[in-house]
Amino acid sequence: MRRFAVLRPLLLLVLAPGLAFAQAPAVPNYFDLQNRLEKPDLGAIHTLRFLTEDDYPPFQFALPDGTLTGFDVDLARAICEQLKIACTIQARRFDLLEGALNAGEGDALIASIRIDAASRARFDFTAPYYTTPARFVARADASFEATPEGLAGKSVGVIGRTAHEAYLKTFFPQVRRQTFANRGELYAALRGGQIDAFFDDAITSSFWLAGKNSDHCCAFRGGPYTDSNYFGEGVGIAVKKGNKDLRRALDYALSELARRGVYTDIYLKYFPIGFY
Repeated sequence: MRRFAVLRPLLLLVLAPGLAFAQAPAVPNYFDLQNRLEKPDLGAIHTLRFLTEDDYPPFQFALPDGTLTGFDVDLARAICEQLKIACTIQARRFDLLEGALNAGEGDALIASIRIDAASRARFDFTAPYYTTPARFVARADASFEATPEGLAGKSVGVIGRTAHEAYLKTFFPQVRRQTFANRGELYAALRGGQIDAFFDDAITSSFWLAGKNSDHCCAFRGGPYTDSNYFGEGVGIAVKKGNKDLRRALDYALSELARRGVYTDIYLKYFPIGFY
C-alpha cells in the first residue's frame, strides 16, 4: 500500500486559529448529490470497527493525551453517526493495517490508502473521498494565467522524476522546466524569484501556503489538474474483498454527509486553504 506524500510538520500552522488566508477554499465534491443513494439494509451491521494509524497528520494523528483525531478520524466518526451504529476507531502502524483487517481485528481501513490497481487487488473500496490534484503556485502579484499559452516561456519549477514533471512535459511543452531535488529548494526558488511558478501536489502546497515559511508570498493559480493517469484515482475506505454490504453502507454514509454539508465542515477544519 502506498499513500500520497503529505508535508507533515505544518499541521499546527494549518489548524491554528486566527490565520488570515488570501484565498477562499473551494470544497471539492466527489459525490453526485442529484442522485441520492438508496439507504442500504443495515440489519447485519451492528458495530463498525475502523482501523487507522496515528502518525500521518492532518489525516490521522494522536494528541498529547493519546486521543485520535484528524480528517480521516473525524470522517469515520461522522459516518458512524450518520449510520446510527456503534463505532470504534483503533490505531495500528500503517504497515500492519492490511494484516489486521484480514485477521478480523477491524472492519474497514480509513488511513489515506491510495486506490490503484495494486490496492484494488487486495481490497474493495468506497468511492474516493478525496484526491490529490496538482496545482501551479505563483507569486501573489503574478499577472500571467496558468495555461499552456500563459506559461509559454515562463520558468516553472517541479520535483524531478515525478508524475508532475511528466505532466508538464506532456501538456505544457513550451514552459522552461527547472527540476529540483526537494520541496525546500522548490519553495526557496519561487520566493527568491528564480522561477515564475512551480507545479506540485496541491495538498502539500496548501500547507506551505498556509504556513509561516511562505510568508503569504504566493497563491494557487490555475487548475486543479486531476488526470488519474498521472495523479491517481484518489483515496477511499478499504474493506475486505467481497464485503459488498459494508461498502454500500459506507458509500451511502459518505454521500449523505456530503449532501448535509458535514463533509464540507470537516474539510474546512483541516484544509483552510483548499487544495482545489
